[in-house]
Amino acid sequence: MDVNGQAALVTGGASGLGLATARALVCAGARVTLLDRDAALVNAAADQIGAFGVSCDVTDEAAVVAALERAEAAHGVARLLVNCAGIPGGMRLVGRDGPVDMARFAQVINVNLIGTVSLMTKAAARMMAAEPQGPDDERGLIINTASITAYEGQIGQGAYVASKGAIVALTLQAAREFASKGVRVMAIAPGLFQTPMAQDVPPEVIDAIVSDAIFPRRFGNPEDFADLVLSICRNPMLNGEVIRLDAGVRLRAR
Repeated sequence: MDVNGQAALVTGGASGLGLATARALVCAGARVTLLDRDAALVNAAADQIGAFGVSCDVTDEAAVVAALERAEAAHGVARLLVNCAGIPGGMRLVGRDGPVDMARFAQVINVNLIGTVSLMTKAAARMMAAEPQGPDDERGLIINTASITAYEGQIGQGAYVASKGAIVALTLQAAREFASKGVRVMAIAPGLFQTPMAQDVPPEVIDAIVSDAIFPRRFGNPEDFADLVLSICRNPMLNGEVIRLDAGVRLRAR
């Protein structure tokens, strides 16, 4: 997919991975709509990079539909969706106070998984109704954000692991289901990146992760994530796969 001139959606677009991705897409010529829950933040971010900002709570189905309609009215049918919206989910399944608080657990699932699926399916349906493009008759591309925690089961991250593990599992299934309509589905599983979410990670955990990285021994920059998004867009043979973006780190149990 040549993103130049294409309409694109980026959730969680007001900061972190989403903002870096949106900025890279704008620089590549895409017409980008940022979706984020905070109206002031998303509008400020959109103004900063030359995009269109829409306030949207990804757990609110009516709000998602309304946001897609606003984005389509501004830029046309989005051929690219990058789902970056997410929240941390540090909690033990059984802690000092007993079993996990299911309301907290459900909140993480609702944002990270249900919100991702809601945007993915609604955007995919609109892509499928659009005209095919290019030599492969591609109609669209969806890139979801997983996490390396989906594979490595850190203690105290049960809700987050569950939400991101489900995204990993859905990647191939959705790619197979959407293939007949020319819509690709990919996922990126980042390691530890310089984002607002990393502020909640204890310093000792950060030190352990960085020291365990093969190379480079540093946090990922949001621009590293954005570069991979552009690479996935350019290569039509990438489909149904989860790509780890983690400098070769393997997480410890705690």
